[in-house]
Amino acid sequence: MSETTNKNKKFTPKTPQKPNFQLWLIVAAVAVLIGLTWVQNRNSVVDITQKRFEDMYLAGDLSKVTMVKNMERVDVTLNSASLSTDKYKTELEANSSFFNPQGPHYSFQVASVEKFANDFDVLKEDVPQEKRIELSVATEENWSSYFGSFGFLILLFVLFWFMMRRMSGPSGPGGQIFNVGKSKAQLFDAENKVKITFDNVAGLDEAKEEVQEIVEFLQNPGKFTKLGGKIPKGALLVGPPGTGKTLLAKAVAGEAGVPFFTLSGSDFVEMFVGVGAARVRDLFKQAKEKAPCIIFIDEIDAIGRSRGKGQMPGSNDERENTLNSLLVEMDGFGTDTGVIVVAATNRPDVLDSALLRPGRFDRQISIDKPDIVGREAIFKVHLKPIKTADDVDPKKCAAQTPGFAGAEIANVCNEAALIAARRNKEAVDMQDFQDAVDRVIGGLEKKNKIISPEEKKIVAYHEAGHAVAGWFLEHADPLVKVSIVPRGVAALGYAQYLPKEQFLYQTEQLMDEMCMTLGGRAAEEIIFKKISTGALSDLERVTKLAYSIVSVYGMNDKIGNVSFYDSKADGYKMTKPYSESTAEVIDEEVRKLIQSAYDRTKELLTHRIKELDILAQELLEKEILFQADLERLIGKRPFDKETTYQAFTNKKDEVKLPDLISTEGEEENPESSDPLIDPIPAPNSDNRIL
Repeated sequence: MSETTNKNKKFTPKTPQKPNFQLWLIVAAVAVLIGLTWVQNRNSVVDITQKRFEDMYLAGDLSKVTMVKNMERVDVTLNSASLSTDKYKTELEANSSFFNPQGPHYSFQVASVEKFANDFDVLKEDVPQEKRIELSVATEENWSSYFGSFGFLILLFVLFWFMMRRMSGPSGPGGQIFNVGKSKAQLFDAENKVKITFDNVAGLDEAKEEVQEIVEFLQNPGKFTKLGGKIPKGALLVGPPGTGKTLLAKAVAGEAGVPFFTLSGSDFVEMFVGVGAARVRDLFKQAKEKAPCIIFIDEIDAIGRSRGKGQMPGSNDERENTLNSLLVEMDGFGTDTGVIVVAATNRPDVLDSALLRPGRFDRQISIDKPDIVGREAIFKVHLKPIKTADDVDPKKCAAQTPGFAGAEIANVCNEAALIAARRNKEAVDMQDFQDAVDRVIGGLEKKNKIISPEEKKIVAYHEAGHAVAGWFLEHADPLVKVSIVPRGVAALGYAQYLPKEQFLYQTEQLMDEMCMTLGGRAAEEIIFKKISTGALSDLERVTKLAYSIVSVYGMNDKIGNVSFYDSKADGYKMTKPYSESTAEVIDEEVRKLIQSAYDRTKELLTHRIKELDILAQELLEKEILFQADLERLIGKRPFDKETTYQAFTNKKDEVKLPDLISTEGEEENPESSDPLIDPIPAPNSDNRIL
């Protein structure tokens, strides 16, 4: 399928559903029933008393007298001679809304059928033989009486039938009680195409190359089968949340132009036994009928967890049965059917090994957070629908957001647009993007938070301590912005740094990171001879980093080249992989490591106390300082090493780092607080929040 076919198109609205014919039939039947009752009520007769009936009978004006036994009523019909008289004709037309010449014309109620029969026999004796009219007896089938007697049952039956139709229909809630085993997958086909293509996916060049072959498999399978190759059964997209796994799967469907079934792993889970396995079978049955096609299962770890691992026997039989059915279906249908399963998860460590073996998910595509080049490409995609000013540069935005995933970058762009609209601007400028990054990292600015002058001074020296320590440590990340403006729930100030895009860290680099992190606590002790609780997040990060150095990466001489980190652990450890004596040694070495870093930081800040005072006083006056302000106040960094941002921008536009007056940040919360799971805080999380 060409790019022009799918590119820059909008979804066409679905055709409105036609009215349900059977529902309208029920409504019409009820209306007819009510109409018949209404018509009969309109065909009413004139009510009279039994005394007047006797007078009419004795006068010879009647032609028929009928006693309706089940209604305890007597209907009276006039003869033709009496009906033509003005006396009766005027009365009937005036009192009866529907005049029927055939009768009955009058009626009256009787207390007892037997008593009226006796009274009628007595009445006949007073009438000549030739004028006598015999009493006829009848029973009446009245629609009104039937509806009054059985109307509730009829209405209950109609409502029950309607509920059953709704529950068994395709649009009812919960998968419907009679179609509970049907697949809940949403189908995108020729009538409802996926409009997303690879042009909408940026920053995932390596992953796009991997899935591009899946598109070629679906478009031209003969190219591979003629050489003896087999179409892969499935591809597993693995990566942190927000990196674009679902978007990439949609792009595959949009490029291939084939039917696309999408559902979540939790859609197979139901309260009824056997429903999950039935839905898996129904899903693959539909997929075979639509082949070639793609099945996309998002968050497959909901049903793909390892069987029996850490669970009591029989506690998860239903989930395991669903997984067994999925395993059979993926390895059961022929390789020439053209059905490819694409799944996504951010927990590959918990998936069952049988699900990951070749023949089921033949490919595992890792999608990591983008680097600075990938972030620039993602910004270009998300900036297209936004009306931006001339000063907005995607490269600067990419440098401001190290470690951000694609979803977080989209959030920054949206926040910038909202901020600009709130300020009644005609276009979104760079200042709006800077404020959006601040909003995402530190939270909402608390303009009305009351801070005492003493606390504000402590915060100023605390943040100045971070800035000075990072400025004069060779391996520390250069500062971009420091602020003492309160943000979020409890953040009284924060510092933002420009991390390096690197994957390996040496001992000296980690030690400089620890010293820079302890700069706030050291500055408080030097200036005020006291310490405060503001260093909580700093101490947490330093402790985590120190334990990683000692017990994970083997960087401690006393512990040696030993790592107690288990990459395959599920996170629920009941025992430690070392003895109590080793635990004591680890704790002691961690304390020594942190104390040595703290002493080194205090020595550095004591030597640079003049610069510390200058920055703190400037912060108290302006509240926000940028890197250019630090160069103006305390001079340039005494290191000539080029930063990642300088290397990136100088390579293209020769933009110098001092020109960047912006924020630098990354996600506020790390993915895990366990030092054995996330041993080194990523350099892109160097936002010291007090």
